[in-house]
Amino acid sequence: MLLTAKFLTKKYHQDIAVNKLSFSLEDHKCIALIGPNGAGKTTTLRMLAGLIKPTAGTISFLDNIDDFRPFIGYLPQHPVFHEWMTGEEYLIYVARLSKMNKKTAIKRAHTLLHDTKIFEAKDKRVGTYSGGMKQRLGIAQALIHQPKLLILDEPVSALDPVGRREVLTLIENLKKKMTILFSTHILSDADEVCDDLLLLHQGELVESGSISVLRKEYESSKIEVTFMEDSEQIHDALLTLQTVINVSKVRQTYHLTVNSLNKARQEIFQAALEQDWSITTFHINRASLEDMFMKAVKS
Repeated sequence: MLLTAKFLTKKYHQDIAVNKLSFSLEDHKCIALIGPNGAGKTTTLRMLAGLIKPTAGTISFLDNIDDFRPFIGYLPQHPVFHEWMTGEEYLIYVARLSKMNKKTAIKRAHTLLHDTKIFEAKDKRVGTYSGGMKQRLGIAQALIHQPKLLILDEPVSALDPVGRREVLTLIENLKKKMTILFSTHILSDADEVCDDLLLLHQGELVESGSISVLRKEYESSKIEVTFMEDSEQIHDALLTLQTVINVSKVRQTYHLTVNSLNKARQEIFQAALEQDWSITTFHINRASLEDMFMKAVKS
């Protein structure tokens, strides 16, 4: 394991922001830390990054390295830059802070400007950058020292759709090279780019593991089917099928809750064949992270 946290707790006076979190991060995985605002995500990330000390609990990195901060890259939710610097100057500056010599710092800065696709803006002042470009620059500064763990706190929540897409694509490419812990309350983003998840609710870990495995665990037995015909008889006929528990209709699509996906599929296609219905779409619902979250926090 790259990192293991045991009973991680953070209190502010009498308020418990994070309560006894225990989890591990595997190498070369993208992990989503998800939950609503106020769930304790930022506090957790700041403890993992070594920026604040936990009230209780331990963090073990690799072979119990005492100071693991040099191996971590961190992008806060609201990064602050010296906006009078150019993008190139800023990256060289942070590289020098990490004790690189000047020649290596320049080379590393240029590499990351290319990788984050802002090289053409390297001579422009950071204050003129768009939101997406600043997030890319922020990720570049977090990568400057080639960390083993990249921690990103809500990297796309404040971006427009274009900037959001740029950053998600960048994260997708980066996860091939390192471990990424990606905090967000936008569940569709986590679903898109992450392999595993840690689900927080009121400072506690309520679910963790592989997204694909958890999706199967929380998968609902629902089918969506659309017919070319529009008839109340279809609704009534679907309700008579043995596997169908409930039927609702939204526009032209019937939403069916069933007790067996395989048997229901057979029954629906058999009924369509016998009644001469024309099926135009047929979908078995795929559990979303939102489904998982809502079920997990209510259990």
